[in-house]
Amino acid sequence: MKSRIGNGVLERGARPQREHADMGVTPSSTALQQALVQPEQQLKAPPCSEACASGTDAREWIALIAQRGKLGLSNVNAYTQAWNMVAAVNPFPATLGRICPHPCEAACNRRDKDGAVSINALERFLGDWGLHRKLTLPMADRRSWSESVGVIGAGPAGLSFAYQMARRGYRVTVYEKQDKAGGMLYFGIPQYRLPEAVLGAEIQRILDLGVELRFNTAIGRDISVRQLRDLHDVVFIGIGAGAGIKLGIAGEEGAGVWSGTDFLSVLNRGGTLELGEQVVVVGGGNTAMDAARSARRTGAKVAVLYRRTRKEMPAIETEIDDALAEGVEIAYLVAPVAIEREGGKIRSVRIQRMELGAPDGSGRRKPIPIDGSEHDIPASAVIAAVSQEPDWEGLGEIRTGKIWIEAGSHGALGQGFWAGGDALGPGIAGLAIAQGRQAAEAVHRQLRGLPAQSNSTSAVAPRASAKPDRYPAMPRSTSPYKAVVARLAQPDMEVQQTIGETAFLDEVSRCFSCGSCFGCEQCFMFCNAGGFTKLQQVSPGRYFSLGLECCEACGKCIELCPCGYLTPRPRPGAREF
Repeated sequence: MKSRIGNGVLERGARPQREHADMGVTPSSTALQQALVQPEQQLKAPPCSEACASGTDAREWIALIAQRGKLGLSNVNAYTQAWNMVAAVNPFPATLGRICPHPCEAACNRRDKDGAVSINALERFLGDWGLHRKLTLPMADRRSWSESVGVIGAGPAGLSFAYQMARRGYRVTVYEKQDKAGGMLYFGIPQYRLPEAVLGAEIQRILDLGVELRFNTAIGRDISVRQLRDLHDVVFIGIGAGAGIKLGIAGEEGAGVWSGTDFLSVLNRGGTLELGEQVVVVGGGNTAMDAARSARRTGAKVAVLYRRTRKEMPAIETEIDDALAEGVEIAYLVAPVAIEREGGKIRSVRIQRMELGAPDGSGRRKPIPIDGSEHDIPASAVIAAVSQEPDWEGLGEIRTGKIWIEAGSHGALGQGFWAGGDALGPGIAGLAIAQGRQAAEAVHRQLRGLPAQSNSTSAVAPRASAKPDRYPAMPRSTSPYKAVVARLAQPDMEVQQTIGETAFLDEVSRCFSCGSCFGCEQCFMFCNAGGFTKLQQVSPGRYFSLGLECCEACGKCIELCPCGYLTPRPRPGAREF
C-alpha cells in the first residue's frame, strides 16, 4: 500500500531496518495484553502543568525547545516562541524562576527515574533570556475598550490582573500605598534571592503596556473605595499579606522585636537594624528562613525556633538547606513562651520543648507542650515569622469578616469588585499570579458579553502512562550556587545562579513530553500494517497521521508509546496527531 505525501511517495508498511537503541525499545509480550484494541491519539495534560500554581503549561514550552530540530526552528526562534507562551500566562518568569517552590517538579513523571526535570531552573533561564533580549509582553487584543479598570495593590496578583486587562485593551490604573511596586515580592524577599533589577525589569514591561501606577496612595486615606468604584467600571483588590502576626507572649512589646515582614522590608529598603549578637527567629516558613539568612548576613549568630520537626516545615527545602549551610541553627520541637528583658533590652527567650500529637486541621501533627521543660536561651533580638495576613485598612466598606469568595468564582465579590492573591487567603506568588489572570479573563468575558469559560480539563497523563524505561538515563542539570563564604561577605549577592545554555538545552531534552507526541517514531517503526504516516507539515504533538482502516489491533504501538499519548480505544476511523 502506498501513500502520497506532498510530491513524494512513501511505501506504507516498509520500514528502515534500524534499531532505536536510544529509546531502548523492543516489542514485548506486554503487547498481547493490549491485543484486540486500536490506538487513539489523546492529548493529555501533563502532571507538571496540572501542579503549576501559576497555570503555566511547562510541557508546552519545554517540549517546543526540545523538539526545535524536528520543527525546523533555530534556538533563538524556539526560545522566543517558548517565552511568549510563558509570558502570556505569567509575566514574571525570571522572578518565579528564582522564588517558586516548584510543585511542578514534585509531580514530574521523571522524578523517580533520575530526578525531575529542573523546570524552575529552565524557567529562570528563559526569563533571564527574555530580559536580556528586551522582549515585550505579548498582546491578546489590538483593540481598545472604553471600560476603565482600577487595581488596589501592585503585588503579584494586582500586577497580573493589570497586565491581563491591559493586553486585552483596557485602561488600567494601579493604586499602591508604598513607594515601590512588587508588593511582597519586593518587600518580603531578600535581594540575594530576588534582585531588585530583575523584579523591576519585569514590572516595567507591564507598565510599558500603558498601565498607570500611582504610588503612595492608600485606600481610605488618599482615596475611598466608593470613589474608586465611581472612577472605574471594575475594581480588583490585590493586597498582599504584609502584616505580621504577633507571638502573643510576655515581653513581646518593646524594642528589639520585629515581625518577619517588617524586618525584611527595612533591609530591602537599605535600612539597618540594631540586632546585637544573638538573633532568635520564630517560625518554619519561607519568611522565617529569609529573615534568618538575612540576619546571619549582618554577622549575628542566628537560631530558628520551630515547634514541629523539619518534616513539617513549610519552607522550601533548599531554603532550609541554604540556611543551615550559612550557619543558621535550627531548633526543632521548641516554642517561645516569653521574652525576658533587662533594662528594656532583650536578654533571653524562654522556650518550652514540644512533642507531636495527633494531626490538626492543617494535616500536620499538633505540637503539645511538655510540662517542666522550660529553659532560657540567650537573645538580643527576636523576629516573629510565624504567619502574616493582609492589612485591611480602608477596605471595611466591602469586607465582611474574611469571607471574600462567596459572591462568585475567580474572586468575584459583586458590584464590580474582584479580588485575588492574599486577599483570598495565603498562598505562593504563582497562585496570586494565576488568580489575577483568572479574574481578568472572567472580567473580560463579562464586559464583552461572552460566555463564561469552560472549566473542563483533559485527562492527566499519570505516572503509569509514561514509560521511564523507554527513555535513556540523563543526569539532571541544576542551578549553580555561590560559595557560602562569598555569600556572607556580600549580603546582597545572588546566591543561586542561572544555568548556562548548554545545561539548559541538556535539561529540556530530559522532558518526557508526557501525554503529547514528540515524534519518537516507535509507532511508525513497529506497526506492521503501516497505520502511521509521517506528516510533511509537523508541529508540536503532530508528527504522524493515523489510519485505523488497516489496524491489526495488535496493541504494539500503545505499548511502545513512551509518553502515553496513544490510548487503547476500540474506535475505527482516521485522525491526525
